[in-house]
Amino acid sequence: MQETRKNGSDRQKSPTKRFLSILGLFMFGFYFILGLIIVFWEKFPLALERTYRVLFGVLLIVYSFLRFARLWQNQKMERRKHY
Repeated sequence: MQETRKNGSDRQKSPTKRFLSILGLFMFGFYFILGLIIVFWEKFPLALERTYRVLFGVLLIVYSFLRFARLWQNQKMERRKHY
């Protein structure tokens, strides 16, 4: 008979958790790229002064990293549960 291993690395995520992980990565990328576009696109179609445009773009970039950190932390917590 084959012996089955019961450690956390053999377990797969549920489809819901996998979808939320992929969505979290997508949203991180979306906010990060949107922040870069707002900062570096000179003729951005939103009427904002350059200072406010840069501040808004930096805010979006920081927010994207906060989302990524939270996603990373949730992934670590999920892995610890299974050990």
